[in-house]
Amino acid sequence: MPDAIFELPRLAGLYDPLDPDRSDLDAYVDLVEEFGAASVLDIGCGTGTFACLLSMKDLDVIGVDPAAASLEVARRKRGADRVRWLHGYATSLPPLAVRMVTMTGNVAQVFLTDEEWATTLRAARRALQRGGRLTFEVRDPSRRAWQAWNREQSRTTVHVPEVGNVDHWVQVTDVAGQLVSFTSTFDIDGEILTSNSTLRFRERAEIEASLRTADLRLLDVRDAPDRPGLEFVFVAERSD
Repeated sequence: MPDAIFELPRLAGLYDPLDPDRSDLDAYVDLVEEFGAASVLDIGCGTGTFACLLSMKDLDVIGVDPAAASLEVARRKRGADRVRWLHGYATSLPPLAVRMVTMTGNVAQVFLTDEEWATTLRAARRALQRGGRLTFEVRDPSRRAWQAWNREQSRTTVHVPEVGNVDHWVQVTDVAGQLVSFTSTFDIDGEILTSNSTLRFRERAEIEASLRTADLRLLDVRDAPDRPGLEFVFVAERSD
């Protein structure tokens, strides 16, 4: 079940206004161009910003996400009519043969169990053509990003047209091994809405091993150009 922030229509509609700077996606656009990928599958496409960016470059783009409310937001964006939107999980995709599969943002960290992560990697591999690339990012657990996930450090206030003033902050509620749980709170002119989430912070060596198990060849582990020293960007290949 998707988190409320993605699944509830009212919260899904706030996702973009509360995070309008998506310069983090520039690195993925550059990767698509670097690898000459004419077709891209975006797993966990959310509100579709990245998929629409690619569609306006005349690429063949597929976006898949289990949150229907987020996909409704995506379908209203410029370029959305050129994207094939799929409601569901990567594990339930129809047969595909794309040149590149992406998981931007924290998508690769939402798979909490080893089985969920393994089946998602296998699904990505099935969707790729021979020689196609899989790329995704994860936060470096040694940087302990969650230590700043509290009301004092994360709070922002944004005026959203037709909604009003929205105060937003996140607060960690539990850290259990690699699992970090937190609550996102939205104060909309005095009305409080919340969404609970958990991310898994896997170690780099563990992710590399999972790629090998999924029969994906690791090509590179890069730094995220917009957040140097904080994240790992993995690039792997389906080699057969």
